[in-house]
Amino acid sequence: MTAGVRATARIAARDDGRGGTSLPVLEGDGPLALRRTRGVGSEARVMLVGAMSGPLGGDHFTVEAAAAEGARLHIGSAAATIALPGQAKGESRYDVRLKVADGGELCWLPEQLISANGSDLYVSSRIELAAGARLVFREEQVLGRAGEEPGRLSSRLTVRLGGQALLDQEVTCGPGAPGGWDGPAVLAGHRALGQLLVVRPEFADVPVQARLLGEYASLMPLAGPAVLVTALASDALRLRRVLDDVLNSLSQDL
Repeated sequence: MTAGVRATARIAARDDGRGGTSLPVLEGDGPLALRRTRGVGSEARVMLVGAMSGPLGGDHFTVEAAAAEGARLHIGSAAATIALPGQAKGESRYDVRLKVADGGELCWLPEQLISANGSDLYVSSRIELAAGARLVFREEQVLGRAGEEPGRLSSRLTVRLGGQALLDQEVTCGPGAPGGWDGPAVLAGHRALGQLLVVRPEFADVPVQARLLGEYASLMPLAGPAVLVTALASDALRLRRVLDDVLNSLSQDL
């Protein structure tokens, strides 16, 4: 049996004292390469560049990012992440660990995660927010490449705000998932699913009202200064359009 690859990328962002954001820690190994790109205003922008295919079966990738007080950090990716079967047997893992201090801001806006046929991936995202932190977190998952059945994909997102639980949810799709995952009560035949979590202190003073965003998308306020958008679509392009539209709308309302 071939052992899987272990790789970790670490990012730390701080206020540089000159109206910008510095990156005292920016390191990645193996397939997780990091590149700083041109930011906007006071933000630091980092691109996650996959140096090889994966995660493959047995791989374990981890991305850790922290934004300190006064820092603004934007993280994206150069391309979609594709979970593939690989030679090693067993489940692959992709862990995301984000931490934002009071007065800090972090935007996690990578490209889609694609679950290719035969793959088995578990994604775990854990986010720790101090009171007064700001967050934009987008997660998009596509079940199968064009014309193929998906692999097994399990994803759990847990968020704590000010030491209290804000959100804890899990979904599993594909072969071996609980029955009905593709039925009318869950995905209803769609192959792209996504969510957008926005946390802003301003929501405490200007609450956002729950609303439908079409037949297969909705916006719900959470028990805190946060809103959660969930959406289904037939493909990645339509899913991105829905999430982008609501993020732009939320920005204009404030």
